[in-house]
Amino acid sequence: SNITKKFLLSVSVRSKSSDGEWNRVQRLRLISCCNCRNHVSLHDDIISKAFQGRNGRAFLFSHAMNIVVGPREDRHLTTGLHTVADIYCGDCREVLGWKYERAYEASQKYKEGKFIFEKSKIVKENW
Repeated sequence: SNITKKFLLSVSVRSKSSDGEWNRVQRLRLISCCNCRNHVSLHDDIISKAFQGRNGRAFLFSHAMNIVVGPREDRHLTTGLHTVADIYCGDCREVLGWKYERAYEASQKYKEGKFIFEKSKIVKENW
């Protein structure tokens, strides 16, 4: 199956101070599906906010979770020919963006295995 494994992310990161007390440092900043609020990535996984999606601004992420990866297809994008696969929310099946499977130009190889999430399809949680 192309559904990624589901993780529970309601944890807080904690650290021990020099006096031995535990301090809450931060809560994980989650990225969720705009339609059903399924957690699909972490803010810390954003590589770049300077991408263009089908419907406006998009973000490049290193990882995704709780998604379904569709079939691969070749697309001519702004930066050349790529093999991509649409990505869908694992719960409601909303199209969220795509996964870069292959880049044909050497300068674009860094995108391989990475994910584009359309800004209009995601929301921030725990911020």
